[in-house]
Amino acid sequence: MGKQDEAAVFIGIDLAWKVSNPSGGAVIRDGRLIAYTGSLGSNDEIVAFVSEHLPQEGGAVVAVDAPLRVPNQTGSRSCDAALSAEWRRYHAGALPANRTRLAEKGVVRGEALVAALVERLRFAEAATIPRRTRARLVCEVFPHPAHIALFGLERILKYKRGTVDERRAEQARYQQLLRGLRKASPPLKGTKKLLTGVDVAGLRGRGLKEYEDTLDALTCAYVAAYLWEHGPKAAISYGSLAEGSILVPVRK
Repeated sequence: MGKQDEAAVFIGIDLAWKVSNPSGGAVIRDGRLIAYTGSLGSNDEIVAFVSEHLPQEGGAVVAVDAPLRVPNQTGSRSCDAALSAEWRRYHAGALPANRTRLAEKGVVRGEALVAALVERLRFAEAATIPRRTRARLVCEVFPHPAHIALFGLERILKYKRGTVDERRAEQARYQQLLRGLRKASPPLKGTKKLLTGVDVAGLRGRGLKEYEDTLDALTCAYVAAYLWEHGPKAAISYGSLAEGSILVPVRK
């Protein structure tokens, strides 16, 4: 395969709002899950994870589940409010993001991550993903409404709340839905080890949370691949680059 034929790479990051908490990462290339983790640490470690999987010439989309631009000191961003107004009936509203809540020593982690990707790896922040672009783009996504859109659900997967048994049951459902993407457009292969090789009934504590973060990172990576394959017509873009934006697939 020559440089001009290199496949695009899609990287999902489930970014913890605080640096002290682990983040998830997943990488899709040629329609296959090729790498994943639920234990990424600092922004430097995340940038290294992205860099490790970048093609030399092909395009790349990094999709992040976390606020990437937060100009407002208090309250909620316009993109969070607009998304919540449309998706709240599915229980998929966004948490209010503001600098008072997110900034540590004046720095919002998502903003710092974007700045590092732009400076070190030549990415550009994007509020839309052009179809089959060869650019390196980073965007903000949100798994809950993406699940509603991609899987045709009436309510979100409730794997973040409830008893341990309830969370495990929803994660098992999450596994099945992600496995169903084998027959989606675009298809997602290479997930057997992650999705059928892990028995969620045996997970607890940090292991359960890391697995959750890994699955969310895989959702983010797939959303990147989906929007790259189908273009802006397949996405709703809430907000703007200046005030914060969130990309969600159009509900089928």
